[in-house]
Amino acid sequence: MIADWAGGALIVTGALFYFAGTLGLLRFPDVYCRLHALTKADNIGLGCVLLGLALQADSVALACKLVLVWPLVLVATASVSYAIAQRADTLGIEPWKQDPP
Repeated sequence: MIADWAGGALIVTGALFYFAGTLGLLRFPDVYCRLHALTKADNIGLGCVLLGLALQADSVALACKLVLVWPLVLVATASVSYAIAQRADTLGIEPWKQDPP
């Protein structure tokens, strides 16, 4: 019973992090800020969702499989974000700088 509630709370928390990452993607001014928002929020969101699902899993083996997905996605996200930022730098895309008041 408690695991179901905790799992549900973690899934909702993960969904909120995904929503925040999506807002960052839409609102931030350049590719570098957008990458930062997506990688941080989506990785935390995925971790919360997977932990919530693991708490509701029928077996320990399934819960372990769910939890093992997270490190793989962390590595993939870091690699892809680095490649995108490197390509943006190669193309000469300057990081956004706030205008002084």
